[in-house]
Amino acid sequence: MKKNEAMLTKEKIHYTIDSLPDNLTIDQVIDQMILLDKIEQGIKDVDEGRVYSSEEVKEKLNKWLK
Repeated sequence: MKKNEAMLTKEKIHYTIDSLPDNLTIDQVIDQMILLDKIEQGIKDVDEGRVYSSEEVKEKLNKWLK
């Protein structure tokens, strides 16, 4: 896996933890790590072309909302 691929690195984890308030719960830390991971995965999906056009989204929503 390349360094810039969707993967949580120590540097990103340290930065995220450092940006949290001094008084926090383990749940807040876990939530932030999950959020960071989801963002990284989304960026990887976009880079690899796994996206929907606006028109495709509208079509899917129309099917789901019937």
